[in-house]
Amino acid sequence: MKPREIKPGIYWVGAIDWDRRLFDSLIPLPDGTSYNSYLIKGSEKTALIDTVDPTMQDVLINNLSELGVKSIDYVVANHAEQDHSGAIPQVLEKYPKAKVVVTPKCKGMLIDLLMIPEERFITVNDKETISLGDRTLEFIHAPWVHWPETMLTYLREDKILFPCDFFGSHLATTDLYVRDGGQVYEAAKRYYAEIMMPFRTIIQKNLEKVKDYAIELIAPSHGPMHDRPEFILKAYHSWAFDEPKNIVVLPYISMHGSTRKMVEYLVGALAERGVTVKQFDLAVTDIGKLAMALVDAATVVIGTPTVLIGPHPNVAYAAILANALRPNLKFISIIGSYGWGGKAVEQLAAMIPNLKVEILEPVLSKGFPKEADFKALDSLATAIAEKHKEEGFA
Repeated sequence: MKPREIKPGIYWVGAIDWDRRLFDSLIPLPDGTSYNSYLIKGSEKTALIDTVDPTMQDVLINNLSELGVKSIDYVVANHAEQDHSGAIPQVLEKYPKAKVVVTPKCKGMLIDLLMIPEERFITVNDKETISLGDRTLEFIHAPWVHWPETMLTYLREDKILFPCDFFGSHLATTDLYVRDGGQVYEAAKRYYAEIMMPFRTIIQKNLEKVKDYAIELIAPSHGPMHDRPEFILKAYHSWAFDEPKNIVVLPYISMHGSTRKMVEYLVGALAERGVTVKQFDLAVTDIGKLAMALVDAATVVIGTPTVLIGPHPNVAYAAILANALRPNLKFISIIGSYGWGGKAVEQLAAMIPNLKVEILEPVLSKGFPKEADFKALDSLATAIAEKHKEEGFA
């Protein structure tokens, strides 16, 4: 994709990665992604806001060359993660007078990660500014959105916020701006769930921080730009501030059908009691879909057979993931089957110390579930429905 003009003297110069399907060797990318980099020409100085993944550094360099950029004064690194910073060494090689503008913590991280010489940096404090002549960059420190060194950049005269990963979405598209709101909403929610949700309370503070700025355009470093900023700001406010909904997320594995039978029964029992259930077979599920469901859920019920004496490894992975993502859950329970004994409940409980939840009575069946097990599942469904009603989620 060639460079594209946003406003006079402001250009998108990034790269679209149509075929990438996994990020950090962990996160599924069903719709690819983009690495957005922005060039700002002032009357006196020129700045580049973020770069691209090192696998696509040639695209960025070619875009800058096509625009006839002879010099860059500042390379603003909002975030040290390599999908945004990885091409900085190549940019500095092409533009030897450029300085890298960073938070103090980001400076140390980029020296460690990319071995950029210390003399190439300029560190900026929160709310500090740099003049490009007729344009002014203001730097807003936003640590833990989602790394400790992060900042946002605000272009005052044009009222553009460059928030790097904040408000982003993994989405490869030719649309420069959001045009398919439903598609972008889902991609942005997936992105929030996988990357931002562990820092929900910090996100809340930063949403309060940016609301004082007049913003006409949000230009993130992944996905299309928001020329209607209220769309993504409202979505983030809901994800970060809203109480959970009357939803149970039910991730499970079944090896020989016993746990599956219990899952099917519990799903029906919850539905009869007016509770929405989102069921995920961990043998085949998209982990991103599971993460998205956790954004709104009040309760998780984990379904697992016993493998040796513990939970199935896929279930253990899901528990560890939920513990890392820290969704705003209120309740959790475990159902499943065993052959002769085990410690699946104790082991799973030990895997979720970050989840401040009430544990509801587990239901474990010895072998295939029997009448008493189904009655216990009915009791669990009733308990969940009543808990949700008491909390005002129903």
